[in-house]
Amino acid sequence: MTWIKPSFLWMMYRSGWGTKPGQETVLAVEITRDGFEWALRHACLSHYVPGLHPDRGAWQRRLKRSPARVQWDPERDLHLRPLPHRSLQLGLSGEAVRRYADEWTVSLRDVTPLAREIRALVAGGAPEAAARLLPEERPYPVEGGLPAHLRP
Repeated sequence: MTWIKPSFLWMMYRSGWGTKPGQETVLAVEITRDGFEWALRHACLSHYVPGLHPDRGAWQRRLKRSPARVQWDPERDLHLRPLPHRSLQLGLSGEAVRRYADEWTVSLRDVTPLAREIRALVAGGAPEAAARLLPEERPYPVEGGLPAHLRP
């Protein structure tokens, strides 16, 4: 499974600011909107939700068939503490991974130096300076709204 994590600070939490073993390089991957929305349309929540899914078995069958899965995790602040709202994490497998690699990827950019610079500013007691360096992030508008089967 390959995961798309659209939140910079959530990725910093997950990778320990790019210091965890095997996660020392942080890449910003730009993909097409069509590709991201294809993945959302073909996704299943990564966990069972009573009332949303008919039953646990139905959810498990859908999850096994789905080339993408959605997980909602607490967004993070500059100190990587959880915030009261959640960020989408999008897991890709099978056909979605092939499409991601062959069709959707527009650009790759190494943002490891940026992650290290922001981390150093936070650790040095300069959160305002660190915040100014954060990549711009905005809510992602989905035409017609997020499908009901993916809502947290």
